[in-house]
Amino acid sequence: MNEIKRINYIILFLSLLLGFFLELLPAPTWAVWLKPEWLLLIIFFWILHTPSKLNVGFAWLLGLLLDAMKGALLGEHALAMLIVSFLFLKLHRRFKLYPMWQQCGFIFLFVLLYQFIIFLIQGIIGQLPQSNLYWGPTLTSLIFWPWIYILLRDWNNKFSK
Repeated sequence: MNEIKRINYIILFLSLLLGFFLELLPAPTWAVWLKPEWLLLIIFFWILHTPSKLNVGFAWLLGLLLDAMKGALLGEHALAMLIVSFLFLKLHRRFKLYPMWQQCGFIFLFVLLYQFIIFLIQGIIGQLPQSNLYWGPTLTSLIFWPWIYILLRDWNNKFSK
């Protein structure tokens, strides 16, 4: 394996590790419902830039790890990430052509779908969230998408040369 490929895999691994860290980082009580879906945004970035490295099966595995780390129903986040990643993968070529404001709109819809799938699963098992702020991560993910995208793109470009 050449040096550039190794660096790309290291960047991919470190960014996913950062995503897990940010997902598990405790938030103050007023911000619990406003944490963006960090790992999902990072998965979207890597599907967008290197769909061959991070595919739907890998997204499912990351969702399974997230379930285990959060203590959620095993498979809850995995199923949601699988479905949303599959749809994102189908649209990734077109998505690259959109301006940032349009990308943010689509990110909003994808994260909303992700949240809705988890909401349905929690409803089936009888553990619906007690707050309407449950949908807050959809909005904060929309706000953080440009920053995540620019940061990871620049990080990837800097170390890939």
